[in-house]
Amino acid sequence: MRQEKNNIFLNIDWLLILLYFLLVGFGWMNIYAASSSDTSQGGILDLSTRYGKQLIWITLSIPLIIFILFFNAKFYERFSSILYLASIISLIGLFLFGRNINGATSWYNFGGVGLQPSEFAKAFTALALAKLMSDRQYNLKLLKNQVKAFIVIFLPAFFIALQPDMGSVLIYFSFFFVLNREGLTLAYLILGTLAILIFVTIIYFGDSWVYLFCFSLITIYILYRFYKDKQFFQFNALKVVLTYFTTGFFILSMSFVYNNVLEKHQKDRFDVLLGRTKDLRNKGYNTYQAELTISSGNFLGKGYLQGDRTQGNFVPEQDTDYIFSTVGEEWGFLGSSIVIILFMLLLYRIIFLAETHTNKFGRIYGYGIASILFFHVIVNIGMVIGILPTVGIPLPFFSYGGSGLWGFTLLLFIFIRLDAHKQYDW
Repeated sequence: MRQEKNNIFLNIDWLLILLYFLLVGFGWMNIYAASSSDTSQGGILDLSTRYGKQLIWITLSIPLIIFILFFNAKFYERFSSILYLASIISLIGLFLFGRNINGATSWYNFGGVGLQPSEFAKAFTALALAKLMSDRQYNLKLLKNQVKAFIVIFLPAFFIALQPDMGSVLIYFSFFFVLNREGLTLAYLILGTLAILIFVTIIYFGDSWVYLFCFSLITIYILYRFYKDKQFFQFNALKVVLTYFTTGFFILSMSFVYNNVLEKHQKDRFDVLLGRTKDLRNKGYNTYQAELTISSGNFLGKGYLQGDRTQGNFVPEQDTDYIFSTVGEEWGFLGSSIVIILFMLLLYRIIFLAETHTNKFGRIYGYGIASILFFHVIVNIGMVIGILPTVGIPLPFFSYGGSGLWGFTLLLFIFIRLDAHKQYDW
């Protein structure tokens, strides 16, 4: 038994690995298409280009994968707290040793090589949350345990927000899917949905109209209850007052965030999304060009390296945040659909395997990485096709960047190691 457990390739899920390499390989092909026109034609192995650098990161992912699989599954459970603490320290260290790029201090620079610790913090947060919630005495229905989970989730998000990198902060809200799977009441998800709706409504109509609408709904409901029960106010006066106060405070908070917390370029993105501005040369330029690029591919696409808009550099940051527009133009609706199907197969396989775990730690971690990947895919593609605001969230395994690739590789292959050992008594 011990000899079997020491075989790092025994019982690993080869379907997940196949999906990983398909996505990474196809992603690199599109990075090559999006960035090859920016440089001199030095060939595929030109390491001075962005596609050449990405190829280095992909190659180095192989020893990283072997390193991840080398450790026993018990290692990740036992040292999850230490790994989480190390990720917090790495985020704090950015304020002392980090490099500022485009207004955000999110990177360490090691001899010209940049690393973004927030990409790795997601995996370690998922591990720490799984460790916390897999305790036999842990009951998520208790308020104190909910607070503990929120602290684990949002502590790294707090330091990431200070960089500031609000796109990465949003990813941490995906953990609510994990909490819901483990028994957290739907009230939190409903409250979150209402918060988004109120926030968008405030942007579009202004807070005065939102106050009027919400208070009117509450008043109508209270009058209806009073009509049914004349003693309603006698027993619920305090609840009525608290409902009005909480609603007013909530709307005021959302209005404050939009007017005083968001940067101007972030407000501009919401304005473009909601149709409050038609400035396609400045505020909405990136999304507008991405939409045109995708739509120009039609059903079958223009062919690999034949996308004139991609080769003409019409879409800024096309090999990073807007990489999906390259897929849409050169591979068309059919190719875009295949990419989405591959991601859905990856997510389905992770959730399917997670449900087969008798060990709660493996199941919770599996749901954690599935939630993170799902959020990334939905937000990135939604952003590129113009149904969500631009928030700078990369497409997993596709977008250019070594930190992102390694971060997603770490996420996935830790789960593959946990899954390979699920039949053993950790």
